[in-house]
Amino acid sequence: MLKKGERIDQLYAEDIQIIQSAEVFSFSIDAVLLANFARVPKRGKIIDLCAGNGAVGLFLSRKTNAQIDQIELQPRLAEMGQRSIELNHLENQMTMHELDLKNTFDVFRGDSADLVVCNPPYFKELPTSIKNPNPHLAIARHEIHATLADVVNVSARLLKMNGRFTMVHRPDRFLEIIDVLRANRIAPKRIQFVYPKPGKEANTLLIEGIKDGKNEGLRFLPPLYTYDQTGNYSEDLRGMLYGE
Repeated sequence: MLKKGERIDQLYAEDIQIIQSAEVFSFSIDAVLLANFARVPKRGKIIDLCAGNGAVGLFLSRKTNAQIDQIELQPRLAEMGQRSIELNHLENQMTMHELDLKNTFDVFRGDSADLVVCNPPYFKELPTSIKNPNPHLAIARHEIHATLADVVNVSARLLKMNGRFTMVHRPDRFLEIIDVLRANRIAPKRIQFVYPKPGKEANTLLIEGIKDGKNEGLRFLPPLYTYDQTGNYSEDLRGMLYGE
C-alpha cells in the first residue's frame, strides 16, 4: 500500500487514515479547519477542488452520505489520494479524478453540485514570487495552474442554484475574494477568521457563499484560535483533531 518515503497519518476525530509524504504536499490544519467549517449536505454531490492528497474530502466523508468527487492536477497526489480512499474503504462514496481544473467540464456537468469545497493555492504567481524549489509544493502553494478567479468561476458553474461554496484562504486577500465571489454570482454568507493564538493577527480565512443567494444575511463567526496561550492546541482544535 505504501511507497518509498510515505507514511500513514490519522485524523482521530473522524477515524480517517491518510497516506502522506514529506516529498509532496501533506495536509495541514487548513484542511481540518475547512472540513469542520463546511456545512455538509446529508446526500447529493460534493466536489473537492485542488484536492491534493484528498484530505478535505476524506474528512467530509464521515459527515455525509453524499457522493464526493475530488479533482487534483498533480498525478502523484491524485494517486496517493486514491489509495487513501481505498485504505478507508470509501470507494463507493468517493472518487479521485486526476484532472486540470480547466478541463473540469469534460468530466462534470454544470449545475450539478450541492457543495464545492476548496483549499486552493494561496499565493499569487508574480515575477517576484519566491517559490518552493520542490515543484509539488510550488504548485500547491502558488497560483501556477489555477488562480483564485479560476477556482471560483469553476465552482460557480459546478454549483446548483443555492448550492454552497466553501473555501479556506488567507486574510490578506479578503477583499479580492469577496469581489471574485460576487462577480461569479456567489453571495458571501459566513466568514470566520482563524488566529494562531490570542493576541496575534489572523492568518487564515474561512468563507462560505451561496450561488445566487441574497446579498443580505452575511455572518461573521466568533474567532477561532489554533493554539492557546501555553502553546498547546486550543480546545476547538483538539476537538477537530482528536474528537476530545
